[in-house]
Amino acid sequence: MGSDPQYAKWPLLPLSQHVFTLTNPYAARPAQQAAVKSLQDAISEHKMAPLYKYLAHPTDGILNAAGETTSGAAAQQKPLGRKPSTAAGMMASGGVASGANLPWDDQVYQQLKADNDKELEEIQKEEDEAVEKAGDTEIMAARGKRAEFFAKIGDKDKAISAYEDVLEKNGILGTKIDIVLAVIRMGLFYGDRTLVKKYVTKAKTLVEGGGDWDRRNRLKAYEGLYLLTVRSYNLAAPLLLDSLSTFTSYELCTYSNLVVYSVLAGSVSLKRVDFKSKVVDAPEIKAILGADGDDKMLALSGAISAGPGAEDAEMRDVKSTTTPSTATKATTAVNLTTLGTGMDQPETEMAIDFSSLAQLVNSLYNGHYKLFFQALALVEEKFLTQDRYLFEHRGWFIREMRLRAYQQLLQSYRVVGLESMANDFGVTVDFLDRDLAKFIAGGRIPCTIDRVSGKGVIETNRPDDKNKQYQDVVKQGDQLITKLQKYGQAVRLRGSERA
Repeated sequence: MGSDPQYAKWPLLPLSQHVFTLTNPYAARPAQQAAVKSLQDAISEHKMAPLYKYLAHPTDGILNAAGETTSGAAAQQKPLGRKPSTAAGMMASGGVASGANLPWDDQVYQQLKADNDKELEEIQKEEDEAVEKAGDTEIMAARGKRAEFFAKIGDKDKAISAYEDVLEKNGILGTKIDIVLAVIRMGLFYGDRTLVKKYVTKAKTLVEGGGDWDRRNRLKAYEGLYLLTVRSYNLAAPLLLDSLSTFTSYELCTYSNLVVYSVLAGSVSLKRVDFKSKVVDAPEIKAILGADGDDKMLALSGAISAGPGAEDAEMRDVKSTTTPSTATKATTAVNLTTLGTGMDQPETEMAIDFSSLAQLVNSLYNGHYKLFFQALALVEEKFLTQDRYLFEHRGWFIREMRLRAYQQLLQSYRVVGLESMANDFGVTVDFLDRDLAKFIAGGRIPCTIDRVSGKGVIETNRPDDKNKQYQDVVKQGDQLITKLQKYGQAVRLRGSERA
């Protein structure tokens, strides 16, 4: 059995979500105001002077673009500085959305900095005493405490440097893995994908060298989340889905978030057979979404508008023919806080309404495409535009899901009426024509659209697999015969030379 995880508390990843919410134009005003309060409370409680400066400083802060300040004319003393390059990984847009900001108070910052210096002196004193009177174990504990301190207050560079120092001098494999996972979380916190990629690779090497079962499973969630951020959904899906039944990485994300990530990654990337077994019929997912969408489903209450972020620019034609009020299946909000009681969680997990996610999964698999498009709009509004890991790739995800639905319907027919298919999806003929044309031109859907005669038909050009295999065998055989002929000629020439 492996030892208990170490270095698993800091940094507080929910804070990076709050930063994202402040810069997210699709976030509701109450959510942004709550994010400001959560950030202020955390900064005050944990004395996070470096993070406060990184976020709110009048000239260097990534959030305080307008130079907001509560301490005189400090914002006017210097011109606005250049935003750190890593800011893009934390922010949804170029600045803070209107109506919410994190004000700068120089007196508060100086007090936090003084508290940090005092605590750092105590840690240094503890390390010096360990060097003089104790052994290597106590020395490494003091150095690890310093690394965690820098991670707690949000000093990225010093934290990583301290973690690397402990990693280099520590010989315990389990502790090494824990340190690498802590650095991965620092990279995820600041959106530094290069750093995350480097240390995910290092963690895999360490785990393959003899990591215990728990750390192997924790790494699956870490790697899956990283792959999600770089749009490798096909690689992330199996890792995230495997993590559902053994998830213990509550320092990384909540179980609710893991369910969302797993379902979305599986929906867009898995083949239909795997989608059925690993998502639709998966016990862990059915327990949340309901076996057939009925177990925990209630009717949607009221006509919920998709809002400005729930449709991509090309789906405006859908709006006139589909309204979420026609969806009759929904689930109550599910609170999964109790699933995380095995480890301290940074914040209490909020209840999440999985109704749109359940409708997305069930309508896609069962071929209810009008409900599928409605659910897709709701999923974009409630999840894709609100989560920092999903936000950047939301447009790609919506396109890929539309493509998947089109492919699923067209593969069952040789000829389909354009108007009939538009009715199935609840969209206009013109929208469907334009949308299909882009996928056809890109070689994503093997079909043609004929609108010259009548109202238009879609004719699929499904490749004949057996004929293709035959052609491949003939081609490879010709290549083999050519090589043998060349080889035979070379052998005959060498034989004549010997004669």
